[in-house]
Amino acid sequence: MKYRIGIDVGGTHTDAVILNQQQELVVKVKAATTEDIGTGIKKAIAACMEQSGIDPVQVTHAMLGTTHCTNAIVERHGLSRIGVLRIGAPATMAIPPFTGWPQDLMDAVFVGSEIVAGGHEFDGQRIADLDEANIRRIGREWCGKVAAVAITAVNSPVDTVDELRAKEILTEELGEAVHFSLSYEIGSIGLLERENATILNASLVAAARRMVDGFEGSLMENGIQHAQIFLSQNDGTLMRSSYALRFPVLTIASGPTNSIRGAAYLSNVQNALVIDVGGTTTDIGVLVQGFPRESSLVAEIGGVRTNFRMPDLLSFGLGGGTRIRELGAAVQIGPDSVGYQLPQKGLVFGGDTLTATDIAVAIGQASLGDPAKVNHLPKPDVDTTYRRMVELVEEAIDKMKTSADPVPAILVGGGSILLPDRMAGVSEVIRPANFDVANAIGVTIAQVSGQIEKIYSIVDWGREKAVADAQQAAMSEAIAAGAKEESIVIVDMEEVPLAYLPGNAVRIRVKAVGELSI
Repeated sequence: MKYRIGIDVGGTHTDAVILNQQQELVVKVKAATTEDIGTGIKKAIAACMEQSGIDPVQVTHAMLGTTHCTNAIVERHGLSRIGVLRIGAPATMAIPPFTGWPQDLMDAVFVGSEIVAGGHEFDGQRIADLDEANIRRIGREWCGKVAAVAITAVNSPVDTVDELRAKEILTEELGEAVHFSLSYEIGSIGLLERENATILNASLVAAARRMVDGFEGSLMENGIQHAQIFLSQNDGTLMRSSYALRFPVLTIASGPTNSIRGAAYLSNVQNALVIDVGGTTTDIGVLVQGFPRESSLVAEIGGVRTNFRMPDLLSFGLGGGTRIRELGAAVQIGPDSVGYQLPQKGLVFGGDTLTATDIAVAIGQASLGDPAKVNHLPKPDVDTTYRRMVELVEEAIDKMKTSADPVPAILVGGGSILLPDRMAGVSEVIRPANFDVANAIGVTIAQVSGQIEKIYSIVDWGREKAVADAQQAAMSEAIAAGAKEESIVIVDMEEVPLAYLPGNAVRIRVKAVGELSI
């Protein structure tokens, strides 16, 4: 028998599960998230192995969902020192790289940025010849100073040749140890946002390496030595650890999408709202055909505007550990939380801090801890506070719906015990079995995906040939990420005519998904 182990690191708990070959749950564990993250992961894996009694040799796949890279950006900690090369002079000189970046984030990663001649127009015509001599000079200046380089050429989704040639030259000058992030592999059309996503990706190389090494070490310490390692992406699918080291930015916002995929699997519902309540926040996402709905808005990460794919999520400060102040009509709910210290600080656990969990216990919605420890709270004030907690969720539900019609809502996450069985705007509330570890189950059962976005001239390519090329490219990306070739299917394709371009141009985005390769 072969098994998979999946771990999802949240702000309060690190959840771990083991599934068998039939994707049936064998064991589930909740361990407190630790300050260094790694210790909590080790404890969760150890508890899983001990409770299941499985031989570590039988664990063939290990999956991790974590906010490690997101935290590195938000906290400005553990980022790589990078050089940024833009290929687009003289057309793109007006707005330099790092425009609009928070100064503290720029200070954490900046070694240098340069703009050199080259790049293409929207229709593929060259703006200027690539300035190879200048790129070589820049490489010599950065040698020994940069851990990674972000390369962005104007309209590289149309023609990738300049980014690839610049990488060749800089590799000769900087050596093979330096990581390269190329914008055509990461972002969409739109120079500045694509460049920002590429810079963030390059800056996360060291953080991703620590994350992968730490996960491998945690597995090894528990006797799991030969498992294939996968990390969750922010579209609800997986990628090999080697692929994640190339594109660590794709792990950002992956935590909530694990819960969305887990909710779909546990409830067998393909289209619904998913309400994931943790210890610190509530995240609301939308299931469309079993996958998270993708946001159409510009994504802002750590204060930086980007245009790469992100899930459509609404997060707000309501969780099991959310602090409650001023009971009654003037109640203040959060947004701060006691987080993983809830078992020590919550009133029902003998602590001295009033939390959302205490309110749920006082009103009879939840049953845990010692209810006698919240009997002193005035009932009218408790009722008012609980109604306001539910209203926060109902308001968020309205914001995420695309029509006024009620839709089903799937409740997952340990903190979802706070919420009632009926809410406004929801046709039914679904609480699937094992809802408390939906995030870990979501990362464990996930498929592997590849996605591409390219611009084609229909006059030059013809529609059928352009679509076939885009689909093949997406399938190749899925294989690189770890998918079994014969299992890959195209699950999403979008064609957007670009009327402002000559040649009857069209932007084609394709997503391919397949099962894990064994």
